[in-house]
Amino acid sequence: MGSSRPQPRRLASKLRAVRVRLGLTQQQMSERLTTKRSPVYPGHVSEFEQGKREPSLLALLKYARVANVAVDVLIDDGLDLAD
Repeated sequence: MGSSRPQPRRLASKLRAVRVRLGLTQQQMSERLTTKRSPVYPGHVSEFEQGKREPSLLALLKYARVANVAVDVLIDDGLDLAD
């Protein structure tokens, strides 16, 4: 049987920090993250920020592009978001 894979401990707080720094509501952030193939709803953004749900790879890529950071900055607990 499979075991759960490790998850970044700081991902949720980094995703919230990205949204807050950009001055976006969860609704606005969901609109920026949504693609035709991968819709993101405001409730998803809330769950990402609370660590209740892990974003898809496409959503993480969109977060990184919106924030103008490398994806590894979001994922790697040893890296901090720039001020």
